[in-house]
Amino acid sequence: MNISLYIAKRYLISKSSQNAVNIINFVTFLVIVIGAASLFIVLSAFDGLKTLSLSFSNSFDPDLKAVSAGGKFFEFTENDKQSLLNIEGVADYSKEIEERIFLTFKQKNHIAYIKAVDSNYTNVTGVDSLLYYGSWIGKDPYQVVTGIGIANLLGLGINDYRNQLKILAPKPGKGSVTSGISGSNKPYNELSVSVSGVYAVNDELDKKYVFARLSTVQPLLEKNENQITGINFKIKPTATPSVVGAEIEKALDGKVKIKTRAQLNDTLYKMLNTENLAIYLIFTLVLIIALFNVVGAIIMMILDKKSNAATLYSMGVSIKNLKRIFFLQGLLVTTVGGITGIVLASILVWSQISLQWIKLTPSLAYPVEYNLMNVAVVFVTIFVLGFLASKIAANRVNKDIIAFN
Repeated sequence: MNISLYIAKRYLISKSSQNAVNIINFVTFLVIVIGAASLFIVLSAFDGLKTLSLSFSNSFDPDLKAVSAGGKFFEFTENDKQSLLNIEGVADYSKEIEERIFLTFKQKNHIAYIKAVDSNYTNVTGVDSLLYYGSWIGKDPYQVVTGIGIANLLGLGINDYRNQLKILAPKPGKGSVTSGISGSNKPYNELSVSVSGVYAVNDELDKKYVFARLSTVQPLLEKNENQITGINFKIKPTATPSVVGAEIEKALDGKVKIKTRAQLNDTLYKMLNTENLAIYLIFTLVLIIALFNVVGAIIMMILDKKSNAATLYSMGVSIKNLKRIFFLQGLLVTTVGGITGIVLASILVWSQISLQWIKLTPSLAYPVEYNLMNVAVVFVTIFVLGFLASKIAANRVNKDIIAFN
């Protein structure tokens, strides 16, 4: 048996004759347990909040989106449609036009974006599940769905046919298709619509988009039925997004470039990842401060076991092996404390998942997520910091300390 490990384990479970040393060792162990548990709980809670935040964008955005590779609009022809049908990984797709517009209602104005979609849009995204009240666009071609932010800013109500929302879009330059929607003397085209429903996602999106029928908006923008700004794709669960994306670009002959959901929400993903890193670093700093207790506890143990160390040294145990004893003791304390903290935190996280005893709202439990990656991150963090602390403290062992008085 490794004598250094054997003695280190004995020191770990044995009590010192000095009560102060026992208290210091207990407090050190408790600090490690609390530190490990706190880091794991915070990371689990952040994962839950991250998943909750992304769940809204996952419903709002498609798996993949094709946008024009050059300019804003591109032509989507029957040949292009047939080419997409030959791609194995594509489950469904929906055409859209996204354009900046001006909204006016009862002398209240707001600048937003019109997202004109075809009838297949709700099969590709789950945006209709985000409706706060009302219904998705029905058979009436002059119905729209707005965000709750737009509805509040303009004072919109649903199915108000007497007081209609007006959508104004600047006329394109010469050479565009003429629609005759408005008088030629106006620099804009105008469309009167009623609101059938209101969605709620987040403050930014709630004030940004108005959903309408593609066939209704194309004449407003003086575009023909083949001119669109994007295609939304739903891919099969077994498909690889990067592979399917490359096949779509090839099928559409380089007219489009593909964006993933993460690329569509680049700012959101970067913000969440930065916040996650910041939280980890802050709690790691707290753990570094807490693990100074390990250094102090091991030094106290060295002084308390001074006579034992001197005896072992006189029996032929080298200074290197004496250092190893106290190093292993510190490593055992941090490892056992870290595992205990992770186990206790896991119980708390699972109890929240199962019992939902902490609530954000009366109907929504505080979101947490049990992730094995977090277990690994917390354990490795505790182990590395414990290794360094134990190494620093064990290096205090030298001939002068263990010499007989």
